[in-house]
Amino acid sequence: MIALITGGSSGMGLEFARQLAAKGYDLILVSNRPDELEQAAAELRGNYPVAVTTRCQDLAKTTAADELFEWCPEVPDVLINDAGMFFFKELQVEDLPRVQAMIDLHIVTVTRICILFGAAMKRRGSGRILNISSMTARIPAPGITIYSATKAYLKSFGRSYSYELKPYGVTLTTVCPAAIATPLYRLSERQMRAGVRTGLIRTPQWLVRRALRALFAGRRVISPAFMNVWLPALIWLLPGPIIQRLWKKLK
Repeated sequence: MIALITGGSSGMGLEFARQLAAKGYDLILVSNRPDELEQAAAELRGNYPVAVTTRCQDLAKTTAADELFEWCPEVPDVLINDAGMFFFKELQVEDLPRVQAMIDLHIVTVTRICILFGAAMKRRGSGRILNISSMTARIPAPGITIYSATKAYLKSFGRSYSYELKPYGVTLTTVCPAAIATPLYRLSERQMRAGVRTGLIRTPQWLVRRALRALFAGRRVISPAFMNVWLPALIWLLPGPIIQRLWKKLK
């Protein structure tokens, strides 16, 4: 059994690798951070009796999915699309390169990976795909304009495409986590600990356990954590002028 994990060198991606290795999956880790990638591979090889293959690649390129598919030595049994990026600020013209990179990474690359590997899985008659969306897919808000929009696309795409894959023995699960304690959000250690202690931020271990449970159960979309229930509803209820006032204080 083989699992391919994008963004597998740190954060949730590395935790997916650990928990899948514990289940006996050989691993293919993809990341654009060579040092982290080799450290992750060394840790996994040292702790689990599985093979670990690495590929250092920038997935925020329009050709990234095709290059990965052509390189991949074997069609994986499990495919985890975890690679992501995040920034919080008012959009300016100078942000266009980062905007394009986020669109390419979250939308173009994931879409093409799902279609390319999905087609191979369909021919084989089996396979499981997991995409990481976000609670922000339901919270279009200033400061995370592109992030929430791309995550909303992933949720819509994953749900729809899962119906196309199902008759061929292939499942696609979309996970919409709330805040998770990873380097993605660039919080200080103190802020991270406080968030985890109060339950506002969940650990990668907690999230990955639930995500894999949903994956192997063949669920289409999951939104774990109680914050997924109350925060989007609260924000939707806020009048526009209040959101505008809050944004002026935050930016």
